[in-house]
Amino acid sequence: MPSTQLRVAGFADLDARTFHDLVRLRVDVFVVEQECAYPELDGRDVEPDTRHLWLARDGAVLAYLRILADPDGVARIGRVVVAPSARGGGHAGRLLTAALAEIGDRPCVLEAQSHLVDFYARHGFTVSGPEYVEDGIPHTPMRRDP
Repeated sequence: MPSTQLRVAGFADLDARTFHDLVRLRVDVFVVEQECAYPELDGRDVEPDTRHLWLARDGAVLAYLRILADPDGVARIGRVVVAPSARGGGHAGRLLTAALAEIGDRPCVLEAQSHLVDFYARHGFTVSGPEYVEDGIPHTPMRRDP
C-alpha cells in the first residue's frame, strides 16, 4: 500500500494543480455534500502567513486544513476536511497534530462543527463560546492555549 505523505505549503509554493485539488475537496465536501452555499474562496488562502496542510497518497488529496494568522497573533485552524473515501483512517487527527506542531506555542482557535467538539477536545481545545448555527450546521467556538 502506498504511503500517505504530509505536505505543508504557503500559497506561493502551491502549483495550480495542487491548489485546484485542495479547493475541489473543500467544495465537494462543504458546498456539495453538506449543502452550504458560501464564499469558499474568501481571500485568506493567499495571505502570506496562511499555511496549507494536506495528506496525499498517489497524488490524491485525502485530507486538508489551513492555518490562518489572525490580526491578534492567534492562529486559526479552518477548512478541516477529509475525503469521503478516506474517512475513518485517522487522517484528521494526523493533520491536526501536524498543524499544532506548526503553530507551536501560539494560542489557537477554531469553529468546530458541534458534532466534532469531542474530537477537538482530545487535542487540547476547550469550548470558548456558545453554540451557533452557520449554513444550517451547528458550530461551537473552541480555543487551545499553550
